[in-house]
Amino acid sequence: MRWLTLAGLVMGCGAVCGQQAAPPADAAKPDQASSTAADALAVAPVKAAPVASPGEKLDPQIKKGTEQDVDAVGTRKIGGRGMRNWYSTNWELGVGRQYSMEVEKTSHLVTDPVVVEYVNRIGQNLVRNSDAKIPFTIKVLDTDEINAMALPGGYFYVDSGLILACDSEDELAGVMAHEIAHVAAHHAARAMTKLGYMEIGSIPMIVFAQGSWTGYGVYEAAQLAMPLSFLEFSREYETEADYLGIQYMYRAGYDPQGMVTIFEKLSALEKHKPGAISKAFSDHPATPERIAAVEKEIATILPARPQYLVTTSEFEDVKARLERIQNKRGVETKKTAKGPVLRRVGQSNNGAVAVPGSTN
Repeated sequence: MRWLTLAGLVMGCGAVCGQQAAPPADAAKPDQASSTAADALAVAPVKAAPVASPGEKLDPQIKKGTEQDVDAVGTRKIGGRGMRNWYSTNWELGVGRQYSMEVEKTSHLVTDPVVVEYVNRIGQNLVRNSDAKIPFTIKVLDTDEINAMALPGGYFYVDSGLILACDSEDELAGVMAHEIAHVAAHHAARAMTKLGYMEIGSIPMIVFAQGSWTGYGVYEAAQLAMPLSFLEFSREYETEADYLGIQYMYRAGYDPQGMVTIFEKLSALEKHKPGAISKAFSDHPATPERIAAVEKEIATILPARPQYLVTTSEFEDVKARLERIQNKRGVETKKTAKGPVLRRVGQSNNGAVAVPGSTN
């Protein structure tokens, strides 16, 4: 387990924050790594400039019990039922359960107990340190796509491709905390409520300016027939998810800079290899304004702590297990590929493929 201390921040945070120590020379390496994850590592930006530290410019005017009060996490009513949210918790649980079944019908789940338990443990720790008032069901999808999604009602899916793209546990926690914040703040129900107001006002429901609505954590390969508001959130909601997610990972003990580094990495990956990550991330890149807002939050509303969790050896073990699972899946796919296997007459099975009617 590796921790980021205040001494480390003072002695050169720009070169250290979020960066993992080099592995031992005799550390075991998987035979083949995921190409997408490798691309993510190859283009990961190294921050040379100093980054914001919790408590650096702590705001003394934070009001108790507000969204800015990190000490009030868990006792606040973020986006609860009212004029901005017409829907009950039972409604969220019901629709979330319904669409989670659709996800699992069209997806392959990672069943490795070590991987599943580890990801669930990280997620449940974040949930306990959030404003969520419902239990979460957390599962891992076996896919190369870099994505995560949390449906209404706490049905949460993390893609194995995302885990492999992360360099440290705090980066994985950053993405998961962001998604948990969408559920804790009832963003799906609030988006549905907005559509209800629009319908009442006889305003066309599908008139959204290009780029004004952004991808939620949708598992696009499933091609689910979900309502628009379940799958897409406004920039307002994405900003709030960043804001709350930073607080949740901080409360859980993680270095809040982990969210910054993973979003920067995924943005760089999308530029380097378009289509490598899900629309949820590519439609909401780590713009300078977004990063600046998160850095400001870290410096102004999070009190300083003596240390922060950056990563653990268990994180590396889980990544290695996932890489072996993906490599095995690739080999099995080749073995089960359908179609005829041909050879030229008179040649061994390793010869060239025969061409019907060929005179050669």
